[in-house]
Amino acid sequence: MKKTFKVIGLAAAMLFSGQICAQNSDIYKNIEFKMSQVAETSFAANTVSITQYGGIAGGNVKNTEAFKKSIEDLSKKGGGKLVVPRGIWLTGPIVLKSNINLHVEEGAMIIFSKDKNDYPLVDVSFEGLNTIRCQSPISAKNATNIAITGKGIIDGSGDAWRAIKKSKVSESEWKEIVKSGGIVSSDGKNWYPSESYKKGLESSSNFNVPDKISKEELITVKDFLRPVMVSLVKCDKVLLDGPTFQNSPAWNLHPLMCSNVILRNLTIRNPWFSQNGDGVDLESCKNVLIYDNTFDVGDDAICIKSGKDKDGRKRGVPTENVIIKNNIVYHGHGGFVIGSEMSGGARNIHVSDCTFIGTDIGLRFKTTRGRGGIVENIYIKNIDMINIPTQVIGFNMFYEGASPVLEDGQKQEGNKAPEKVYPVTEETPVFRNIFFKNITATNSDEAITLFGLAEMNLKNIVIEDSQFDTRKALTIVDADGIQLKNVKLKYSEGTGATIYNSKNINLSTVKFDSANKPVIKVLGNKTGAVLLPKEIMSDKNALSIETDVSKNAVK
Repeated sequence: MKKTFKVIGLAAAMLFSGQICAQNSDIYKNIEFKMSQVAETSFAANTVSITQYGGIAGGNVKNTEAFKKSIEDLSKKGGGKLVVPRGIWLTGPIVLKSNINLHVEEGAMIIFSKDKNDYPLVDVSFEGLNTIRCQSPISAKNATNIAITGKGIIDGSGDAWRAIKKSKVSESEWKEIVKSGGIVSSDGKNWYPSESYKKGLESSSNFNVPDKISKEELITVKDFLRPVMVSLVKCDKVLLDGPTFQNSPAWNLHPLMCSNVILRNLTIRNPWFSQNGDGVDLESCKNVLIYDNTFDVGDDAICIKSGKDKDGRKRGVPTENVIIKNNIVYHGHGGFVIGSEMSGGARNIHVSDCTFIGTDIGLRFKTTRGRGGIVENIYIKNIDMINIPTQVIGFNMFYEGASPVLEDGQKQEGNKAPEKVYPVTEETPVFRNIFFKNITATNSDEAITLFGLAEMNLKNIVIEDSQFDTRKALTIVDADGIQLKNVKLKYSEGTGATIYNSKNINLSTVKFDSANKPVIKVLGNKTGAVLLPKEIMSDKNALSIETDVSKNAVK
């Protein structure tokens, strides 16, 4: 009898512990690398409501102390579930502790204060650099077994933090923004939330990190130091399941140096014009699942990072063992992105069964000289894309620099191949062993651009069983070991493939669907071992080979 009661008690504890449904075991099927199952959260059978600690709904009273007291009390009891019931809950920053499940019920909305005084300056890592910014609305550091669950909404009040470009909103929207206060730039093209923000922008030569003023002066540009909405640093066993995260000051979700992370059933939203309005930036993390989510954001949707330049290389922690499945991305600069801050490297990443609708770039890989880092063993398959305004698959090793092939929006004089020969050092980024299968894109601008570096070519990039219906087709620059197997390129403008200073290129099974001639253009004195379809080789009008290409380089 005692044994029976013991079993019943255990079952009851599990039922009321706040643990939600277990991860889908199918998530690990057909993964190309060895990866242990991600450890799931589990919480004690303690449940409290924010209302028990003086929480007041309505959106007019700050509940900062109520959240703090409830988390502290729950933590002392061994953890459990903190319930936020239906209603609007205004608050300052929330700091999670180990063994806490912040459960935002359906109909509940946590909205963060617009008062910058609620967010003190703290030491953080942002855009891959060690710096100082405002405290995040939600944060945890060195915590174990934490979760944010439920079907409620978490709003970061990002509109109080962000600048806005006039070109990105309608005339009526612009008038309302200007009417709300803030400052308009002297050229009338930008709106800033405050003078403090404007000063911070003018004090920065490195994106969003002010480097022209001292640390002591940062308080004078506090409004410019926008935080990420959810900052999780060095945490283990993290679950985000169910809520809508929206309107973040900068990035929405930023797990940094975390392990055993699960992000599922989330809706992540930002205005399309929100600068740095990323969905999730996974940085130097290990053992991660990202599945069954929806993104509609102002910058990169799902982005893999590992630090920037010297700071990132010194940290030396790659992002590895990541499974990304069954996600939908509407707007974003990129659907799935690696870089540009990837100085610690990235490896063993699987992406499959995702749909990208109108993202600026579909599958985006970006870096530049000075980064360093090795990106390898990336497997991407079963991706459907439509209305991509630039590249469906884009590799750009000249992010922040000049490309040898003119890109949209860049000036001619700034895009010549540099004359200088660059040595290979720890600052040289490496992208290799990246595999694409069953990629489909229609009504888009450009199928594939592969831009490597002269001193460090893109290596071993394979695209197979894929079809692209685009305006432009294929460009390969400074690459070694590029294979397109059973790929169809339907395009309406330009050359089907341009190959520059690249070797070991196999396009022999590619089907080019266009009336344009030449179909393939080959140039560069470093080009060699290029295999082309027989029908191209047999048609003198289909192939253009520049005089600088070595004899027998093309077959």
